[in-house]
Amino acid sequence: MTALTPLRDLPEANIFRKGDVFVLFGELFGRGYVNGLLDEARKAGMRIIGITVGRRNEDHSLRALSAEELTEAEANLGGRIINLPLMAGFDLDAPVGTPTPTDLLADLKIANWQEAKLDWAHVQACRELGVKRFRDTLAEVMGQIDSMVPDGANVFFAHTMAGGILKTKVFLAIANRIYKGRGDRFLSSQSLVDSDLGKLMLMNFDEVTANSFAYLLEASAALRQRIEASGGQTRYTAYGYHGTEILINGSYQWQTYTNYTQGHAKMRLEQHAEAAWQQGVKATVFNCPEIRTNSSDIFVGVELSLFPLLEALKLEAVAPGPNSSGSIASRCWKRAPAWNPCSKPSPITTTIQPSPSSVTMRPGRWTTPPSWPR
Repeated sequence: MTALTPLRDLPEANIFRKGDVFVLFGELFGRGYVNGLLDEARKAGMRIIGITVGRRNEDHSLRALSAEELTEAEANLGGRIINLPLMAGFDLDAPVGTPTPTDLLADLKIANWQEAKLDWAHVQACRELGVKRFRDTLAEVMGQIDSMVPDGANVFFAHTMAGGILKTKVFLAIANRIYKGRGDRFLSSQSLVDSDLGKLMLMNFDEVTANSFAYLLEASAALRQRIEASGGQTRYTAYGYHGTEILINGSYQWQTYTNYTQGHAKMRLEQHAEAAWQQGVKATVFNCPEIRTNSSDIFVGVELSLFPLLEALKLEAVAPGPNSSGSIASRCWKRAPAWNPCSKPSPITTTIQPSPSSVTMRPGRWTTPPSWPR
């Protein structure tokens, strides 16, 4: 995607009704973007089905949820979970008796990680094994889902898989320098993506964040054909990130926080949806605005795009009442007056309302989607 296509108005049309099926393709942990979709599915009376990524044994092998874990997960979801471990990625896969990609990184340290070289033939073998494991399990999962969807029903698939960070100690140290580093402790993200470690990480991101969506589209083809032949419809959504517009100097301008290393995989996710759409499959990636989460908090500066959101809520307020955007913004300001950027001039206000001549806001650098990710 290179053209910015912001969603200005929420669509009013809705094909979903009681008896239709909502499939969450990604395990629900706590609350996040997908909870809004789940709330709407419940309002419509849809049946909710979920999957699990499974859990790891001490030897890193995957297993299904225990009875206790399954009960807790289904209560959290509010629906039925297909208890087959559907973990995307290949960082812990390897032919029997050989090291996993994560094992290959065990000896990497801050002093040597940029020069370290990986056996790419072995990495590819691990990747192929991980992809086969995922797709084989997905075929079983889809068989169970197919048996739960009646003819004529509409089906909504919500893809929420994302991630793929390699679980190695050296990466934590590298990430702190890239995403939070200052002065002598700053490390350019380019050094990471140019290294073998970075290339491996980007491959795993692709499998978890992007290719899992393509595998879902492929694996559900037979179900999709049956549903549509019997009068029903299917829809696919995935959550992405591609920067977002925020209110700057009274107008909306696209911006992004950097460095967003996942950006390449998010763009591949968009490409899978575009390819599906060209084949007549209604698959849409919704690029979400920034929110503070456990994962986004590793990026310094992500909070700066959240402050103008309060002003945007006030600007867009059109309906009175306790749940209007203006009322919500007012309650936020009262709860946190110390960081309210709109109450008085402050360093925060200066940061989020930059001069148009500011180097960070020059067209073509951080303010145009084609320049992303950087």
